[in-house]
Amino acid sequence: MALTIATWNINSVRLRSGLVQKFLKENKPDILCLQETKCPDDQFPHSDFRKLGYGHIAVSGQKGYHGVAVLSRLPFATQSVKQFAGKTDCRHISVELSDKAGPASGLAVHNFYVPAGGDIPDPEANEKFAHKLAFLDEMSLWGKKEKPAQKKAVLVGDLNVAPLEHDVWSHKQMIDVVSHTPIECNKLTAAIKSGKWVDAVRTLKPEPEKLFTWWSYRAADWVASNRGRRLDHIWVSEDLTGSLKKTDIHRDARGWERPSDHVPVTITVA
Repeated sequence: MALTIATWNINSVRLRSGLVQKFLKENKPDILCLQETKCPDDQFPHSDFRKLGYGHIAVSGQKGYHGVAVLSRLPFATQSVKQFAGKTDCRHISVELSDKAGPASGLAVHNFYVPAGGDIPDPEANEKFAHKLAFLDEMSLWGKKEKPAQKKAVLVGDLNVAPLEHDVWSHKQMIDVVSHTPIECNKLTAAIKSGKWVDAVRTLKPEPEKLFTWWSYRAADWVASNRGRRLDHIWVSEDLTGSLKKTDIHRDARGWERPSDHVPVTITVA
């Protein structure tokens, strides 16, 4: 059995439900995790996705901001949410696949939306940046204490950090820009290490290959400038590393009509 898991910051699921449906029809992942759904739970467009075979949906949303969701062909045994950094802002949801999921039964999927952090990389001058750093610290503590990667597990999401030199278009020019500052990169790396996660995408596509999953709306021509960042990640527990078969960054989605500024990322696990 091959299992395909995707992650995508959709930047409003109701506004871009048509794009989600297009992606599901064309790529048919078994599980799609969405971030920045910007939608209360009772207004989530469940029927749009159920008609395509995604009958198992877990959501944690709020009006206008943040929000995460998991769409799955495979049934859940459990689902839960956690709050980080002292705020109730719908930035995490997890599911565990049930016995009816066949060989994938028991797999835990954690979907995160890490705060962006504003524009000023100074926690004393910028409360948003301070919140982001605290969130990353708590991710490390969660990984160390609760040990989610001790069993079959996948962590995905818009983690809003491009940690490696070739995860940005210019390491030299981005070093003082929020999402690639040393303090953020170090804290994200600490979260990987403390939880004993493996960066699945970089395992299959190691540096120095440049990988981007986000291109700013501010660019007049995002294709020509190609000033991207790898903000969207998929990590796996160590016992799944040998089962990794394929990863794709669906760059074409950035060129769809009224797109998100992020594109989907997928991995396939045997």
